[in-house]
Amino acid sequence: MEFIWILCAFICGLSMKMINMPPLIGFLVAGFFLNYLGVEPSASLDTLANVGITLMLFCIGLKLHVKDLLKPEIWVSALSHKALWSLIIASCSLFFVTLQLPYFSQLDFTTALIIAFALSFSSTVCVMKLLEDAGEMKTRHGQIALGILVMQDIVAVVFLVFATGKIPTLWAILLFGLIFLKPVLSQLLTRVGHGEMLPLAGLFFAFGGYELFYLVGVKGDLGALIMGVLLASHAKAAELNKALMNFKDIFLIGFFLSIGFTALPTLNMLGISVLLSIFLIFKFFLFFLIFTRLRLRGRTAFLTALSMSNYSEFGLIVAALSVNNGWLSKEWLVILALSVSFSFVVTSLLYKNAHKLYLRHKKSIKSYESEHCLDEDNLVQPKDIRILVIGLGRVGRGAFEVLHQTLNEQVAGMDADKKRIHKMLSNGENVFFGDGEDADVWEKMDTRSIELVLLALPAIEDSSNITLQLRKSGYIGKIAAIARYQDERSELLSSGIDNVFNFYTEAGTGFAEESLQLIGLSNSTEQTLRQS
Repeated sequence: MEFIWILCAFICGLSMKMINMPPLIGFLVAGFFLNYLGVEPSASLDTLANVGITLMLFCIGLKLHVKDLLKPEIWVSALSHKALWSLIIASCSLFFVTLQLPYFSQLDFTTALIIAFALSFSSTVCVMKLLEDAGEMKTRHGQIALGILVMQDIVAVVFLVFATGKIPTLWAILLFGLIFLKPVLSQLLTRVGHGEMLPLAGLFFAFGGYELFYLVGVKGDLGALIMGVLLASHAKAAELNKALMNFKDIFLIGFFLSIGFTALPTLNMLGISVLLSIFLIFKFFLFFLIFTRLRLRGRTAFLTALSMSNYSEFGLIVAALSVNNGWLSKEWLVILALSVSFSFVVTSLLYKNAHKLYLRHKKSIKSYESEHCLDEDNLVQPKDIRILVIGLGRVGRGAFEVLHQTLNEQVAGMDADKKRIHKMLSNGENVFFGDGEDADVWEKMDTRSIELVLLALPAIEDSSNITLQLRKSGYIGKIAAIARYQDERSELLSSGIDNVFNFYTEAGTGFAEESLQLIGLSNSTEQTLRQS
């Protein structure tokens, strides 16, 4: 990567962060700014972008379970939204033809349908980045969004086969044999250990899957995704994902920069792209209505629809193919590139305030809920608990186990990761599924017996949000939280949290021991905690 790319990306990304906006908006701005300055993109920028997307899809696969794709709320919503959106937007485009709007006048129903189809995809890069930054990848709405994105990728593969005429070779049938290689792949991952070989193994699996699929005429990115899925059940899947996270984020900067190099727009192009961006409102409502008709809770439907309300980088691929085939003029490639960029900005800004927006419009959103929501979304709460640990990752799990040794079933754990909860329940542990930022959870939960809530969450925004929800629901007990950095401590204390623990100083045991002081149990349990 040339230094001028790094310089512009850093300045623009930092500028956005300083005004409390997502840095990816700055990276998009940097791309357009470099293009405006006349900087020519080199082949290495495309390479960086492709590497970032491949690693991202591999990491998505590590968190995905195939059976989740078979749920109606995923495959029905993905396919029905795509079909309805394409027909409606194509019809709207033909209406714009009658108005003689610039660039629309050259369209017929087929080309209008191509544009609508291109805009029907949601951005895998944008959605996953938003969910990861918010720590919501494993929440109910995060998993639904992830499943829909995978379904859209499958549709994309089918489209590319028909649009390019590149039918996979007969050797592609052998790809099904990867299922039988799963034990071998798992053994390889086990043997690489935990050091520098782990991220190297991740690169090997991701790009190995890409090349394997590409050689037999199938979209290489799908190969990276499938390779991740095959390793998703491995005990080291989460560790591997963390090892690749920094690599992925750095390379994805190249992707956001590359969008700005697509072309320089005219005022007419800007106007049309703004018009198309307005249709994001309709994209949101269509997703929301489909989700609620499939009996998802209002909050889950709202958050999932909001995260999916953007246009995808795949739309640029559709446009490029259409331009090469003579179906569209090259100006539409620029228009769609601008629309994708604007949609990233809109979604990033809205999703940052998603939970506040839900609380503000909660009554209206819940009015769309079905009378009987899916059984999977019902809350099952343990009774007679004194301490509740929210977030059962490394630190939260450590605190939960130490407290459980002292207070037994009076300690319960709650997490938004269903796979983690199912595993702990199978081991007989006193845990339950729930999203702490969900106001509905606290409305339904009886908190009268709870004396202490431990927030073992990595994002301070989540801890502050949950504290607000707890106090609004009438909880009067103590609240403790963790912080990664010293400057986060004062922010958490000001939000109403009684004690903040720095987990870089001590581990889960220290968190539990220090927090017990809040309810007067320190003197009687200190020795037990130290022995454990």
